[in-house]
Amino acid sequence: MSVSTSKQMPHLFAGLMALGLAAIILFAAQRVLIHLEHATIASTAPESFPLKNQGLAFQRAAVHSPNILTIYGSSELLRPAAPERGNIFFRTAPTGFQLSPVGSGGANPLIMLQKVGALGSALRGKKLAISLSPGWFCTAKPGSQGYKGNFSPMAATEMAFGSALDFGLKRDIAARMLQFPETLQERPLLEFALRRLASGQPLDRVIFWALWPAGKIQTTLLELEDHWGAVHHIRHQTKPPPRLHQETVDWPQFIAKASRAKPSDAGKIEQPSRFDRKITAGSRDVGFRSGVKASPAWIDLDLLLRCLTTVHARPLVLSMPLGGDFYDHAGVSRSARDEFYSKLRARVEQYHVPVVEFQEHDEDPAFLIRHQPHLTAKGWAYYDRALDDFFHGRLPRG
Repeated sequence: MSVSTSKQMPHLFAGLMALGLAAIILFAAQRVLIHLEHATIASTAPESFPLKNQGLAFQRAAVHSPNILTIYGSSELLRPAAPERGNIFFRTAPTGFQLSPVGSGGANPLIMLQKVGALGSALRGKKLAISLSPGWFCTAKPGSQGYKGNFSPMAATEMAFGSALDFGLKRDIAARMLQFPETLQERPLLEFALRRLASGQPLDRVIFWALWPAGKIQTTLLELEDHWGAVHHIRHQTKPPPRLHQETVDWPQFIAKASRAKPSDAGKIEQPSRFDRKITAGSRDVGFRSGVKASPAWIDLDLLLRCLTTVHARPLVLSMPLGGDFYDHAGVSRSARDEFYSKLRARVEQYHVPVVEFQEHDEDPAFLIRHQPHLTAKGWAYYDRALDDFFHGRLPRG
């Protein structure tokens, strides 16, 4: 051995020791942060905040807890600020669990499935709920702003480079994600990986696996950033934990009380314009049916259900009803709307997943606010009962 080589060996050994020590410190720090997230979950679970929606730390802590039910949805999870709203009603765990909402305005099934795929094995055997907005499934060209606003680079990266989903499912998800290229413009590694996944060609698969170490390094860095953000939120923004207490809920009485608390704009239809006053009943059925048939949201729902099945989660699917009075006024008949409910039910049940679509409230003016995908106090009371049934192993009621 040359003198120069012998001199380099101690430096190499010292460098390896330093790297090993750094790895141990980072691992220990991560475990401490995770412990803190789990220890404060009773405070953070009922709350809605951007870091929870964009990151994964709080979502993982929630699914880890046996007394928390996570619900993924959209803006209906955020308003109105009524005592019947799920995360508020279940805040003190009156029936034995808290509800943890994850979502924001415009979050659709394609967003939800990326979170599910990122959580992967953490969801094995875990119950969770999915809240759907029917409007996603009634238009051939839904807007993309909601997807862009809710896109999580962390969830997308973890889903792509994780091991929970098979290659075929990742290929189909990647193909849909690539239809929103603006979300990937500043993420070249993720975009390149998604293109390799979507291709499905043997060479591209080899290239993807060659990228895998770089992808795992990126996910590790994103996870550390997420955990440090969680610590900052816990230290500076977390509310005191609620005092948990159980009570007996008389659901018929609870629903009856909520039904009397009608907001001023519940079921309200804006004054029709002079162009809409003579709309013939059923005259717009063809357009409605065409929108339902061509909506890409059905593809995303299938992918979400496949993803949930693959990770062995135990989901419940809830869908708000269509605003029947509004659609009647707009020339879409009840029979056309019933086709939407039937299609939704059939699509979900083929995965052996329970679904409550609240079809019987299609023409209930007190169930939705202004016939938008936002629940009134009454609507939330029915949601709450279905969630409670599901959590306790009963058949969810509509």
